[in-house]
Amino acid sequence: MEQAESSAGVIDILSGALSGVWWVVQNIAMAFWNLGYALTHPTLWLDWSNAEAIMRFVYYGASSELFFVAFTFFLVIFLVGLWRNTFLWGAVRVLEGFANTIGRFFAWAGLIMVLQQVIIIFVQRIFARPDLSIGFGLPITFDLSWWSEELKLYNAMVVALCLTYTFVQRGHVRVDLLYSPASFRTKRVIDMFGSLFFMLPMAVVIWLYSWFFMWRHLIVPNPSASEDLDRLLNKARALRWNVETIGFSPNGFTAYFLFKILIVVMVGMIFIHAFAFFFRSFLEWKEGPASEGKYLDLDMVEPGEEAYENKEL
Repeated sequence: MEQAESSAGVIDILSGALSGVWWVVQNIAMAFWNLGYALTHPTLWLDWSNAEAIMRFVYYGASSELFFVAFTFFLVIFLVGLWRNTFLWGAVRVLEGFANTIGRFFAWAGLIMVLQQVIIIFVQRIFARPDLSIGFGLPITFDLSWWSEELKLYNAMVVALCLTYTFVQRGHVRVDLLYSPASFRTKRVIDMFGSLFFMLPMAVVIWLYSWFFMWRHLIVPNPSASEDLDRLLNKARALRWNVETIGFSPNGFTAYFLFKILIVVMVGMIFIHAFAFFFRSFLEWKEGPASEGKYLDLDMVEPGEEAYENKEL
């Protein structure tokens, strides 16, 4: 009896595993159809004058269909790259270049944050003004507390939009007693495993939470991850924009919805760079130590000002 139950359990496990594999294969195959249908019917999800189109956008933005479209896109790039390494290196350069461009641009938000803080102090302490106007021709006037709280937005930009840039620049510190003494190819295998089984799933999970978190501060009735498409389309009848504009203080910053958008953008960039990191690790594993850092666009620094590059302790 126990042996029969054990055999039945093994069969159930194998059946479940095969069902899961078949589900993945089906979704990869359907990704081409789903992408083609979305591109040929843009009004169904991009015509935001239609409430149902907005709800479709909300639903499919955190759906398995979107995930498999993105996953299949990068899978095709990888399969072509197996045939031509130069193509895969080109994909790495484009994806890393995207992260570098965004990061280098928004890194200037740190300078703007410092300059604005200096202006606020001068206006408040020296000129004793309760408000501040910034602009050319059509100035924007807000209370000083509004401008002070807005400094958080610049800090959020640096954190959210420069994260993958810092990763490309090898600015993160790695503390790993097992990784440090490993051989070159073993390190690349660890990097490939980490990008697929840690970096990518983490990005997907945070995306699922942050996507609906963002939309709950933009529209009403509030959408939920547990609702299917038909339910959301029914809600579309009462849909209206309700963008979050309430600050933490009476005259404080009134655009906190931008922080929710930044979370989504940050996670999307992490998702994209997980594939870029996997592609680079695979190519370096395949081509050997001579390819380490190949085409890597690192920022140039003056002698004696070298960055703290991935110190392994």
